[in-house]
Amino acid sequence: MPTFTVHEPRPRKGESAASPERFVFVRDGFYFWAFALPPLWLLARRLWLVFVLYLLAVIAINVALYFLNAPSLARLSVSFLTSLLIGFEAGTLWRWTLARRKAKTVGVVVAEDLEMAERRFFAAWGERQTPQSAPAKSEPPQFSAPVRRGPPTGSDVIGLFPEPGGSR
Repeated sequence: MPTFTVHEPRPRKGESAASPERFVFVRDGFYFWAFALPPLWLLARRLWLVFVLYLLAVIAINVALYFLNAPSLARLSVSFLTSLLIGFEAGTLWRWTLARRKAKTVGVVVAEDLEMAERRFFAAWGERQTPQSAPAKSEPPQFSAPVRRGPPTGSDVIGLFPEPGGSR
């Protein structure tokens, strides 16, 4: 099932917090249209810096292949692999751009599609936003040490490791 990260953009002038309609949901995974038409997908998502870096990289690679007298099959393969890389890393590039724009990552949602992700996120987000009754005392929580069953032995091992000297 796909995983979505939720990003809250910076508030506009006169806003104390960004409007929930402006939240951006970015899916983890392969983006077909970023693979098929990388420049258009980057421009449609307003990833300007990524678009410029993509163009510079593609031009540099094509110039290098030209001066190396690479066959057309090699050029086609490099072009295909570049598009494949953009398709796989499109979500990461989108998140990077949002981080550069100072958008806060406010959550992660697992859902089958974007609509379900929005419903799940805003249902949980609405519960967090409603003020809850304050506890009677505002004491800090007290944490206790883990309960140990029996006295410690010399063969105690932490985690899921085999017993010392035992069979594997």
